[in-house]
Amino acid sequence: MKNKAQQMIDRIMNSGATYADIRLHLVDQTEHISIMKDTLDNYSCQNKVGFGIRVLYNGAWGFASSEKLDLLDQMANKALSNAKASSTFIKNKITLAPKNIHKATYITPRKINPFEINLDEKINELVKISKSLSHPSFEIWNVSSAFYNRKILFLDSEGSEIEKNLLEVNGSLFLNAKDKDSQIQRRHYTLPHDPKGTTGFESILSNEFSGQAETLKSQLLQLVVADEAKAEVCDLLILPEMMALQTHETIGHALELDRILGYELSYAGGSHVTLNDFGKKQFGSKKLTARADATNANSPGSTGFDDDGVEAQNTTLIDQGILVGAITSRQMVAEANQLHGKEIFKKSGGCSRSESYNRMPIDRMTNINIDAGNDGNLEDLISSIEDGIMVDSAKSWSIGSNRENFHFATEVAWKIKNGKKGPLLKNATYRADSMPFWNSLIKVGNASTCKQHVFFTCGKGQPNQAMRLGHHVPVCVFNNVQIGK
Repeated sequence: MKNKAQQMIDRIMNSGATYADIRLHLVDQTEHISIMKDTLDNYSCQNKVGFGIRVLYNGAWGFASSEKLDLLDQMANKALSNAKASSTFIKNKITLAPKNIHKATYITPRKINPFEINLDEKINELVKISKSLSHPSFEIWNVSSAFYNRKILFLDSEGSEIEKNLLEVNGSLFLNAKDKDSQIQRRHYTLPHDPKGTTGFESILSNEFSGQAETLKSQLLQLVVADEAKAEVCDLLILPEMMALQTHETIGHALELDRILGYELSYAGGSHVTLNDFGKKQFGSKKLTARADATNANSPGSTGFDDDGVEAQNTTLIDQGILVGAITSRQMVAEANQLHGKEIFKKSGGCSRSESYNRMPIDRMTNINIDAGNDGNLEDLISSIEDGIMVDSAKSWSIGSNRENFHFATEVAWKIKNGKKGPLLKNATYRADSMPFWNSLIKVGNASTCKQHVFFTCGKGQPNQAMRLGHHVPVCVFNNVQIGK
């Protein structure tokens, strides 16, 4: 297939194209297992192959894909034809920022490949975890897992040859019950990934996942008798799972360069950030340093190379509060620099990613992380707050189309008074405008407070693409935030 693909690329280039690439998914496996109340509730498994071809001709993209490998030449002709047709309508010709040429292999670090384990063994392990979640007061409890295994060959007309073997593992726990007011309260937990660890079925077996049942059960039993969180303005301490969503929605999506340039306005939305903001916008307080880091060893946002063939990058987005970078691809970097009339971005950030071989790559988050601070551990942060509230785990969320504001509801909250954590509270919400909120960041926890939480269903693009990525974030404290209302 490599020889056939290279011959196809050579033929496209001899037809007048300026660039071409192919992504061959020689293995594309997915498996989902769901256990509801100690019984197998749902199972699905899929294994397919396919390829996608991109062609750049006279400043316009053409794309074609198929699951039939013997249609390689036909799809190459279709991609070239689509590019030629598009070039008659394009106003601003697409160019690509320079990149390094790689002949390389990337393999996700793993110990136990879930696709090499007997299905009964996987189900039995999940049932065992499910039984640890059960309680007579609970209406539903659920354990689910998802496994992804892909072997991808990437070739392009510039000479890159990249082979990737990517394994991704997700697990989640869920339970709910009626509270004293007959409202449904819930607790959920998604498997965090150790950025220095490995990906594999060992993650499901780890205490970070299988050992969380007692904590979740205890919190749900407290929720069903808990008081409502009151409306007030006070300090807000956000634990890592909720911080991951906060980072994802108001930093990650706001700094995708294609959104800043208006490409997602009709579906996913735009951004309050403009090209003039880079290098000078006070995005947050001096406590805030954020990165797009695809070099974390154990995250679905780390794939070694993006779908432009650019090597994994660790790009600073916000440096001590100042906006300095974005989530970028080769195309968007070149376009932004051209529109601005001078260089804003020196190179691609390696963030061109596609859901599968049948989708065009677009600017997507890798791992959007926040640097740990030096304001102590969780106990230190709690003890420093005179009047505040601590929250975790998203219940619902609403975000402005340009990521300019937000309103989040959380599953759990605790009132903090005079440095002491009080009883658990239910139905807490908080809201703010994004820029004042990040500028109200007053404390960032040390490395001991950090966790890497993953997202497996981040939607964007037309047709829609669900992307998988991670956020390595510490505990953070914000000043004077509106709680409730």
